[in-house]
Amino acid sequence: MNFPGELKYTQDHEWIRMDGDTAIVGITDFAQSELGDIVFVDISSVGQSLAKGEVFGSIEAVKTVSDLFLPIAGEVVEINPEVEKSPELVNDDPYGRGWIIRLKLTEGAELDDLLSAEAYKDLVGA
Repeated sequence: MNFPGELKYTQDHEWIRMDGDTAIVGITDFAQSELGDIVFVDISSVGQSLAKGEVFGSIEAVKTVSDLFLPIAGEVVEINPEVEKSPELVNDDPYGRGWIIRLKLTEGAELDDLLSAEAYKDLVGA
């Protein structure tokens, strides 16, 4: 299982990578392995400003549907078009081509409240 050290993680199994004044968000390798084969990603929050912890969409696997929670406050500015067409990218490359949204941060975004790779590994028992 992969836990890139440059990312921050949530207890809900999302990851976040800063990219200038925006952030890229996806689900962790652990989450995708627990979900199984991902068949659909539904993001209806583009253009919306949401608070930390709010649902920004859902991800559907063969046997379940799970909500996706925003790791920090911000405006959803983009959905990964590749994941919309090929949701299995989340299984194949969760930290690369399988990213889900791009987020424009609001002031005072709570990055320091997120988990390090080591803390996330401890959380999932890896």
